[in-house]
Amino acid sequence: MGGSGRVTTLFAVVVAVLALLVILDDRAPSPAAALAGVEPGSPAAAGSVEAAVEAAVEIADARIAPYLRRYAPGERPPQFVLFSFDGAGSHEHWARVREISARSEARVTGFLSGTYLLTDDQSAQYTGPGHRPGQSSIGFGGTAADVRTLVEDLNLARDLGHEIGTHYNGHFCAGSAPSGRDWSQSMWADELGSFRGFVESARVNLGLRVEQGDIRGGRTPCLEGDWAQAFPAMAAAGLRYDTSRVTRGITWPTDHATPAGTVREYGMPTVTVPALGRKVVLMDYNLWYVLNGARDQPARAAEFEQVTLGAYRTAYESAATGNRAPLVVGNHFNDWSGGGFSRAVEQFLGEVCLRPETVCATYSQVNAFLELQDPAVVDGWRAEAPSGL
Repeated sequence: MGGSGRVTTLFAVVVAVLALLVILDDRAPSPAAALAGVEPGSPAAAGSVEAAVEAAVEIADARIAPYLRRYAPGERPPQFVLFSFDGAGSHEHWARVREISARSEARVTGFLSGTYLLTDDQSAQYTGPGHRPGQSSIGFGGTAADVRTLVEDLNLARDLGHEIGTHYNGHFCAGSAPSGRDWSQSMWADELGSFRGFVESARVNLGLRVEQGDIRGGRTPCLEGDWAQAFPAMAAAGLRYDTSRVTRGITWPTDHATPAGTVREYGMPTVTVPALGRKVVLMDYNLWYVLNGARDQPARAAEFEQVTLGAYRTAYESAATGNRAPLVVGNHFNDWSGGGFSRAVEQFLGEVCLRPETVCATYSQVNAFLELQDPAVVDGWRAEAPSGL
C-alpha cells in the first residue's frame, strides 16, 4: 500500500475509534479494567470475555489514534512513554501490570526470555551460542503448569494490545562468556532462531497466540552487543527495532541500515537522577547497582522506590518540556531488594499515562507513528538537544 493509502486507512481507523468512544457510556466500567483482573485459565477467561477483549483493544487504540497523522515542521509531537519489561515471565507481575495499564489507557511491551517457554525437564533443547546444551544464566520455565500459566499470561497480554518482543534466551552476560558482546552475526542468528523456534513450539503445542509476525523487536541481555554483528542478524530474523544501546540523554530513535533491512534503535537513556546527583541508565537494575552494588537490602525498599520514582518523574518532565523524544523505561519482572523498583515503575505507569499529550505506547505503535512522518520532520526532532541531562 502506498503512503497516501496508508494515511487514508489510518484516518478511517481514527474515525471509527472516536465514534466508538462517543457510543460508550463513560460511566460504565471499562472493559479493559474488567478484563485485566481475569485470571488466565478461569471460566471467565474464555468465551464471553472475547467481546471485552475487542472493546479493551479499541479503547486502548483511542489513546494513540488522534496522533496517527503527519506532523508539520515545528509541530510538537506527543510525549510517548515506552514501558518495557525484560524476561516477561512472572505471573504476579503480569497481573499487576495488566490492571494498572487498563486503568491508565496504557500499552506496554514484554520482552520474553525464550527459555521460559521450556520446562526445566526440556532444558537440553536449548544450546546457547558458545555454551553447552541445557545451560542458561536465568534457568528455564519450571513445571509444565508454570509454562502453561505463562502462555496464558502472554495470550491475555497480546489480546489486550500489549506487545511481546524478544529478550533472547539464556541471558549470557559478561562473566558468562561468550556473551552478547562476543557473538558473531551467525551466533546472534542462532540465538534468534532458537527463540523463534521456542515460540513456534509453544504455538503448536501449548496454544500460544503470539504470532511470529508479532515479534518485531527486542532488548539484548545486559544491553550487550557488537552492533555491527547484531543488527544484521536482527534484520535478517525479521526484527525492525531494538532497544539496547545506551544513549546520552533521552533521544529520538535512529535508523541503522543493514543488507537485510533497517533496524530502528530506541536507546536506553542515561539521565541525571536527582537524589543521586549523577547520571545513570534509566533501568531498575542499573539504579539498584548504583544505589548499593545490587545487594539485597529489603529494609531500604522504600528509599529505593522514592529515588527511582523521582528519576522517572524528572526524566518525563525534561522530555515533555524539551525534545519530546520517546521516554524508554526499561524494567524487569523482579522484586529486587524488597520490591521498591517494581513499585516505583508501577506507580509511575499509573500516574503518567493519562497526562495531556502523553501516550504510553508499544514500540510498534511508535514505529507506526514515525513511519507516517515526513523524514525531514523526524530529522528535525532528532537534531534537538537530548533531554534528561
